[in-house]
Amino acid sequence: MSIHDKVNVSVSRRHFLIGVSLTGAGLIIGLQPSLLSAAAGDLEPNPFIRIPADGKIALIMPSVEMGQGIYTSVAMLLAEELEVTLDQVVLEHAPADPTRYANPLLGDQITGGSLAIRGVYEQMRKAGASARVMLVNAAARGWGVSPETCTAEAGQVIHAASGRRAAYGSLIQAAASQAVPQEVLLKPASSFKLIGKPIRRLDSPEKVNGTAKFGIDARPEGVSYAAIAICPHFGGKLRSVDDKPAMAVKGVKQVVLIEDAVAVVADNTGAARKGLAAIAIDWDAGPSGDLSLAELEKRAEDATISGKALPHINEGDVTKAEAENGPVHEFVYRLPILTHSAMEPMNCTLHVRKDSCDVWVGTQVAGRARQVVADVTGLPVDKVVVHNHLLGGGFGRRLDVDGVILAAKIATQVDGPVKVTWSREEDIRHDCYRYLNYSKITATLGPDGLPMSWRHRVIGPAVMARWLPAFTRDGIDLDIMGGAESSYAIPNKYTEFVRHEAPDGMLTGNWRGVGATRNIPPIEGGIDELAHAAKIDPLEYRRRLLQHKPRLIGALDLAAEKAGWTTALPRGKGRGIALSEDFGSFAAMISEVSVGDDGKLKIDRIVFAVDCGQVVNPDTVDAQILSGIVYGLSAALYGRLTVQNGAVVESNFDDSPVLRIHETPKIEVYIVPSSEAPGGIGEVGTPGVAPSLFNAIFAATGKRLRSLPIDQHEFRRV
Repeated sequence: MSIHDKVNVSVSRRHFLIGVSLTGAGLIIGLQPSLLSAAAGDLEPNPFIRIPADGKIALIMPSVEMGQGIYTSVAMLLAEELEVTLDQVVLEHAPADPTRYANPLLGDQITGGSLAIRGVYEQMRKAGASARVMLVNAAARGWGVSPETCTAEAGQVIHAASGRRAAYGSLIQAAASQAVPQEVLLKPASSFKLIGKPIRRLDSPEKVNGTAKFGIDARPEGVSYAAIAICPHFGGKLRSVDDKPAMAVKGVKQVVLIEDAVAVVADNTGAARKGLAAIAIDWDAGPSGDLSLAELEKRAEDATISGKALPHINEGDVTKAEAENGPVHEFVYRLPILTHSAMEPMNCTLHVRKDSCDVWVGTQVAGRARQVVADVTGLPVDKVVVHNHLLGGGFGRRLDVDGVILAAKIATQVDGPVKVTWSREEDIRHDCYRYLNYSKITATLGPDGLPMSWRHRVIGPAVMARWLPAFTRDGIDLDIMGGAESSYAIPNKYTEFVRHEAPDGMLTGNWRGVGATRNIPPIEGGIDELAHAAKIDPLEYRRRLLQHKPRLIGALDLAAEKAGWTTALPRGKGRGIALSEDFGSFAAMISEVSVGDDGKLKIDRIVFAVDCGQVVNPDTVDAQILSGIVYGLSAALYGRLTVQNGAVVESNFDDSPVLRIHETPKIEVYIVPSSEAPGGIGEVGTPGVAPSLFNAIFAATGKRLRSLPIDQHEFRRV
C-alpha cells in the first residue's frame, strides 16, 4: 500500500446511527470499573473529568484544537455545569480511543464538519452536572443534611444554613462510593454564567509565549530527522536512486526507500534536507504520466453532459414544469482543484519498537492514526500510543492519515524515534485535494418571475465512499450533495449526483466548508441570475422564496441592514448576496466590491450575519467566521492547482498564493440572538464567499462569473 492508496476506514451505517442516537440522550459512555484512579486516587466519574485532591479539574478533551477555539468552548460547557471557574480547569488531549471519545454525531473519534460543539453540547454538560451531583451528595451525606439544601460554586460545595464549605478535592473518596447518576437536570439558559459570554481563549497564552506544543514540536529523546521526496506523478513509483551523494553529507545517517518515496534520515533537519537535495531520483511516472489539467477538465465537462446520474431529491414534476414554462435558463459553474495550505506542514514522529510504538502527531482522527500505524507495523492496536498535539491548521487536511502511513513506513526502517516533516512543496503537491467540481443548473420561471422548476446536476468525487461510508446512500455521497437541495421554495425540484473521481493515485478529501463550498456557489449564483432575469431585486427575490425559512430570512435581513443594501453605490461598485443553510446554522453574506478604471478588482467590505443557535462563546464565533471568510477569499481569488505530466505544478505560496493582510477587506460579523440548539460554526464562513463575489462583480461590471479563481478573469467598469 502506497501513501496515496485510498485508505477505506469502515464505519458501518449501524455504528453511525447509534452514534447519532446518543446525542442528547444523557448517556455518559465508557465509564471505568472504578471511579477512583488507581494511580493517584483521583475521582474519575466519566471519561472526560479527573478531579485530584488539589481540586484542579482535568478536562480530557474529546476534540482536537486546531485554531477553532474548541478547547475554550468545551471547557465552558463542562465548567458551567460542574460549577467551577475556567482557571480551575486544566486541559489534556484525549488518548486515541474511539470507544470512549467518539463524537456522538459521527460514531468515531473525529474533529471536523462543524460537529464538535454540536456533538458534545449536552454530553459535556451532563458529564459536568453528574460530577457536581456526586460531589454535592457526598458533602451532604457527610454533614447529615439534605442535598437540596446545598449548592455548588467555584469548586466548592456550600451549606448556607450552617456556613459549611467543602472543596471538591476533599470529597473525592466519599463521591467515589456513589453510583454515577444517569439522569441529571441541566441549567436553563437564564442561569448560565459562562455559556453565551465572550471568554478569552485558554490556549492563547501558551501560543503567544511559544510553549504550546504542536506536532511539529515533538522531539523525543534520541530523535532523528527525515526529509522526504514523494513521487510527483499520480500513482507513480520509485524506479531507482543513488544514495551515495546523500550519505556523503555530514550528519546524514541513512536513506530509506519505499515504493513511492525517498527519505533521508539525519541528525538534524538541515542535514536531511541537504542530503535529499544532493541525490537524483528516477521516478516511474506510471499510467497517469501524460495527464494534464486540460484533460482532467475535459473529463469533468463530459460528465456534466453524459455522466451516469443518481437521483438525490425529486419533488414535483420538473420535466412537466420545464415543458409548460419557458424559456429554460441554463448555467454551468466550474470549480477548480484546491489545496489546503495549512500553516503547519504535515509531520509525524514515531518510535517503532519490536513490541510497541509511540506516535507524536497532530491529527483530527487520533483513533484512525493509531489503527493505520498498527496496520503498517503489524503491532496490536493496544500497543500503539498516539500522543496527540495541537494542530497548526486542519481545514480537513488532517482528517486523512496518509502522512501517518508514510511516517510509519519510514520509522519501521529506523532505529529509535524519527521525525518526518514534509516540505511545503511536498505538502502542496501531495495533498488530499478538493477535486474538480462542476454543477449544471437548469430552471424555468413562472409568470411572477419566481422559479417553477430547478434541476441541479452535481459532478464530483465521492470522498465519503472512502472516508466515512455511512455518509453515502444508494451510491450518493451525502457530503458532496450538502446544500444541493437548496433552501428555496421551488415547487418542482430535482437534484442528482454524477460520481466523477480524480485519477488513480490522486488523493481527494474534505476541505473547509465541505459540500456547501461546492454547491452554494452555483445555487446562489444561479438564483442571482434568475432574479436579474426576472428584473427583481436579488434581496427581495430571495425573501419571496424563503417565507418558510424564518431563521434564514432573519440572517438575510440583518446582513442587509448592516450592509446598507438599499443605499445607492457609485459607478463601478456592486454588492452581492449569498445565503447558506448547513451545519445547523443559517448564514447570509453580502460582499461589496469596486472595479477601477484600470479594470482592477478590489474587495471593499464583507458583511456576515449568522443564526447559529445557542452561542457558547461569541468571541469564538466571530474568530471562526473571520477565519472562514479569509480562507474562502484565498480560494476564490487565487485557488487553482494545475496539472502537467500527471503531477501538480504548483509548489509553494509564490505560485499557490493565499490572501495577504493588505488584500483583506473590512469584515463585519453579526450574530442573530437565538435559543435554538447550537449549530456548527467552523465551516459556515467559507461557502458564501465565492458566490457573493460572483454576484457583487456582476452588479459592478455586468459580467457574470461562473468559474474560479477570480484572478483569471478581466473586468471593466459599467
